[in-house]
Amino acid sequence: MDFKKQKSIYHQIAETLSERILHDEWKEEERMPSVREVASDMGVNPNTVMRSFEYLQEKEIIFNRRGIGYFVAEGAKKRITKIHRDEFLNEEWPLVAQKMQLLGITIEELMQNG
Repeated sequence: MDFKKQKSIYHQIAETLSERILHDEWKEEERMPSVREVASDMGVNPNTVMRSFEYLQEKEIIFNRRGIGYFVAEGAKKRITKIHRDEFLNEEWPLVAQKMQLLGITIEELMQNG
């Protein structure tokens, strides 16, 4: 996996796992691969993946059943969508809007090229 410098690796892994949930790779209440499996697949340290799992657990996207593993939480897709939407509107969109204004790009132009 290629990582970007702008975000921490654990956060990028959490985003990748979230996108897999959104694409139904793992459905709600379904068991996910183990921390070690994900670490091996992505070529990263298991501790980094564990931090990603903890982040997703904190956001109530996944949950742990002791001795069994991690599972996708009920309502995970809805929470992921809200988190990504909020991040876009609060972090990414202001930068896009600023760049549009600087370049004189209108919403109409975007709609024509979209």
